[in-house]
Amino acid sequence: MLGILALTVAALFAGAAFYISFAEHPARSGLDDRAQLQQWKPAYARGYQMQDSLAVIGFLLGVGAWWQTRDELWIAGAVVLVANWPYTMLMIMPVNNALNATSLDEAGEESHTLLQRWGRLHARRTMLGIVATLLFLWAAMMPLRPA
Repeated sequence: MLGILALTVAALFAGAAFYISFAEHPARSGLDDRAQLQQWKPAYARGYQMQDSLAVIGFLLGVGAWWQTRDELWIAGAVVLVANWPYTMLMIMPVNNALNATSLDEAGEESHTLLQRWGRLHARRTMLGIVATLLFLWAAMMPLRPA
């Protein structure tokens, strides 16, 4: 049961990240610089809380599934999913902080460039979610093996 929950949470994470990377952010990129920044700030604040909590919950569920089954695929998926935390802190957070520190009146070429970079970084975060989901799916499809 923990494995199915881990798979569900990872799929929710990957789906939300995919939506942000391939629908929301490209749509935002069509706006002028000020409107891009204005739309990004509240969207980021909402997405940050949701995706970070999904990564941690999915990690804990994946570890629980590994503990129950001792199947390394569960722990691999859990580690890939929680890798979003250090990736976000090291790679995305400096861009987030720079964008959050930019006032709407200062929006321009620099904020536009930062938002383009943010989109590329977030797409990589999306890939981590997809890989974790696939690992959990693979583990869930494996027949139970005797200990």
